[in-house]
Amino acid sequence: MVKRQFPSPKDLAALMRFKTPTLNPTDRRLEQALTIYDLRDIAKRRTPKAPFDYTEGAAEGEISLKRARQAFEDVEFHPSILRVVEDVDTSREVLGGPTALPFGIAPTGFTRMMQTEGEVAGAGAAGAAGIPFTLSTMGTTSIENVKAANPNGRNWFQLYVMKERERSYELVRRAAAAGFDTLFFTVDTPVAGNRMRDTRNGFSIPPQLTLGTVINAIPRPAWWINFLTTEPLTFASLSSTSGTVGQLIDKMFDPTINFDDLATIRSMWPGKIVVKGVQTVEDAKKLAGHGVDGVVLSNHGGRQLDRAPIPFHLLPDVVREVGDDMEVHLDTGIMNGADIVASVALGARFTLVGRAYLYGLMAGGRRGVDRTIQILSSQLTRTMKLLEVSSLDELGPQHVTQLSRLTPIAKPVVDAAAAAASAQPTVVTNGRPAGGAARKAPSKAASKAAAKPAARKTVKAPVAE
Repeated sequence: MVKRQFPSPKDLAALMRFKTPTLNPTDRRLEQALTIYDLRDIAKRRTPKAPFDYTEGAAEGEISLKRARQAFEDVEFHPSILRVVEDVDTSREVLGGPTALPFGIAPTGFTRMMQTEGEVAGAGAAGAAGIPFTLSTMGTTSIENVKAANPNGRNWFQLYVMKERERSYELVRRAAAAGFDTLFFTVDTPVAGNRMRDTRNGFSIPPQLTLGTVINAIPRPAWWINFLTTEPLTFASLSSTSGTVGQLIDKMFDPTINFDDLATIRSMWPGKIVVKGVQTVEDAKKLAGHGVDGVVLSNHGGRQLDRAPIPFHLLPDVVREVGDDMEVHLDTGIMNGADIVASVALGARFTLVGRAYLYGLMAGGRRGVDRTIQILSSQLTRTMKLLEVSSLDELGPQHVTQLSRLTPIAKPVVDAAAAAASAQPTVVTNGRPAGGAARKAPSKAASKAAAKPAARKTVKAPVAE
């Protein structure tokens, strides 16, 4: 039988330890956000549909984005045991300079559309955290004002080459004069991707006041008050500042850029240069001989070509082929510090976060971006401790298995006899083929056998280590 007693005032006093309430509503909201998805939910409640969907959405059926995120979810970690890991060092050198964490803020366009503080909030938060901030050509804050917001930190500039080449060259000169130390030469935007959410929402710059937007604004007065009472929204680096996303990109950006343009920009730029938007091993190998300091494996957050390669799946093969010649960075789909740990373990020198940053910005301005960085940093550090590694350099492929949901079907062969043998469907049952592996020509015996009707067969694909 349970013996009961009346609690004494002393016993009750020990239990009655009330937390001091947070009076500031923004801080109170952000304290409740434990993940990037929590910040996303706050952002969705506080931001009108059109700018939120611009951040959230991707191209066509948004398959590229879904696959990129699924690739990170399909990671299996392999922790060590009985190792002494009291402290974790998350810092490293990236592109010739220090960073406190293995991630930085990715370039984003229309940023003040999401929340009026825009790039100033992102640059300030990045500087405070000791990580790089990247300004986009399609940014809404000038190069000089970003430098003022992050005077002692690392600032990077992402360049789209325009049809009016001199405008691009002037941006390069201004970024160099302002002390930006790295230039991202972007190669994945010959035309605008078909972002259907934007089309359905009638998304334009500047946003239009229609009956629909007014109704959507009723539960979001803070966003509209900020938008209507602050500096008008314009692009700091573009001559044309109105229209849809597709109209602006197709009007101003040059779809014919080539290696000669890269060489021209390389000759003008005094700092490090990185090519952003690499999506094949072959292109990464080509760039190794063109004087670049790094590549960013990226499908533009799924916002350009739908069904594009998954950057995280490309990572091991690209690192194996060019990792000794240049730095390999990665973006697209990162929503957790564990995603960053997995990327570093498979060879990424650095990663970039875009949507995660914007969710924080929309949720709470500068304080929201600070919260984004805090969440990712905490997740990253905790994952490293659970893996029992004390520094980023201790992470390696032995810590990660990429569990594959999507396995490539063997491509058609040129040999006619072998092609006949391939007439029946081939089912791949395990793993992705090792990147860059040469395919052996079929033997004579195999060619003769191939001339006979082939039964359905199952092929065990090699698994890259």
